[in-house]
This record gives sequence, C-alpha cells and structure tokens, in this order.
Amino acid sequence: MPGGHPSRFGNGGYMEFRILGPVEATRDDMTRVTLSGTKVTTVLAALLLARGRVVSDGRLADLLWGWSPPVTMGAQIYTYVSRLRKQLGGGAEIERRLPGYAIRIGGAQVDLVRFEDLAEQGRQSLQDGRYERASDCLWEALELWPGNALSNVTEHMAAVELPRLEELRTAAVENKVEADLMLGRHRELVAELTGLVADHPLRERLRAQLMTALCRNGRQAEALQIFHEGRRRLADELGVDPGAQITRTYQAVLNSELERMPALSRESALVTV
Repeated sequence: MPGGHPSRFGNGGYMEFRILGPVEATRDDMTRVTLSGTKVTTVLAALLLARGRVVSDGRLADLLWGWSPPVTMGAQIYTYVSRLRKQLGGGAEIERRLPGYAIRIGGAQVDLVRFEDLAEQGRQSLQDGRYERASDCLWEALELWPGNALSNVTEHMAAVELPRLEELRTAAVENKVEADLMLGRHRELVAELTGLVADHPLRERLRAQLMTALCRNGRQAEALQIFHEGRRRLADELGVDPGAQITRTYQAVLNSELERMPALSRESALVTV
C-alpha cells in the first residue's frame, strides 16, 4: 500500500484514501467519493489494510458478518466489490484473484502509510536525541487522526483491526510526550497526560511520564499517588507488579532526583512504534 504521490488509473484521476477516521476516498479535486454503506466501506478498508495482498472471500465474510455469514455471502461480496469499483471509477483497480480480491492503488496517498512513515521518523529522531524534530514529526503524524479509526465499518471489522491501530496511535503519543518532556514542556503536559492515564490506566509509560511532569512542576506528592494508584490497578486487573521503568521513576521521586533530570531515562525513547 504505497504512501507516496497519488497516481491515476485510466481516466479516474488521483485518489487519496483515509482509514484513520471514517473510511473515505477523495479525488484530486477534493471531491469525496460517495461510498454506499457500511459493507462497502468495510470491503475497501479490508483491501487497503492488506496492502496489495489478496483478501480471501472467507476473510471478507468474517469482517462483514462475523460468525453468521449469509448463505449468499459470495454473491453479496461480489455485489459490494462491484459497487466499490463503480464508485472509485478509475482511481483504483480491484482484481478478482482467487481465493478473493486485491486492490491496486498505484502511488495513491493512504493516511495510514503516511502516519507510519512520520511516526517512524519521530521515533528515530527521538532515539537520536533530535527532540524538536521528533516532536514535530509525531505531531504531524497524530494530526492525521481526525477521530476513531475505521469509524464507519462493521463492528466485526472494528473488533479485529481497531486494537492494532489504536496501539500504533498510543505508542506515537507516548513518543511525542517523551520528546516534549525532553524539551522542558512539562507544564503543558500535565493536563494532557492526566487524561491519557485516565483513558489508559494500565499503560505504565504514560503513568511514568505523568509522574515526571508532576514532579518537575513541584507536585511530588501527586506523582507518588499516581504510582500507587497504578500499582493497585496492575495488581487488581492483571495480577502483576509495576515494571522497571515506572519503578525507576518512583525511586527517582522518592530520592528527589527526578526534578534534576531533563526527562525520563533515555531507554524509554527506544520504544518501537
């Protein structure tokens, strides 16, 4: 699934595809392609996520209907693909390649590919100590998410694909926060991190980052409270103890060391997006 310059098939014009919000296709004149219903957007998303590989009829049936596909599933899938071909026009080619279908989009832009490229540039810049560039790349990557990914596909597809996409997004958020902490932006980060920890209470890296921001704002007691709350959640929900990173952060708070550190340890910058 290339993510470079858009390309054209026949007379269909350039296309841009989006899946990091509602599944959409847009032509080069910024005209949005009308996609007829959740089933059609599910088929398009499945083909795009396969990155040019064949998506079998069985896989499509699972994403469209879950455990209860209709006896006419083959004919219905054919109908959805036919509608999609007509709606996309020459902007993409959907090929019947047994045991399923594959899409060819040439060099059309896909927001997920652009996100992955920017997130990797940000991660690498963070690892290399180029924190301003890391923050900028990761901000640009996260701006590609207008809301929840795959928001107009079937519940069956969302259940299968959304967790992986959300993990990519959250890892990019963590890396951006890491870069911003290194840049001394702890005051601005407290409110954002408080919300992130509430949304992801078992993400120890986010919790350690919140502890760091609080401590560097002179709020050590609150930082310790955040640690103990996380330890209780981990024990109650997963039956595990806190990991190494957040434990080091806790010890640094106790030893009054954290406020003298520029940010979290350099090891935390090596998380792969």
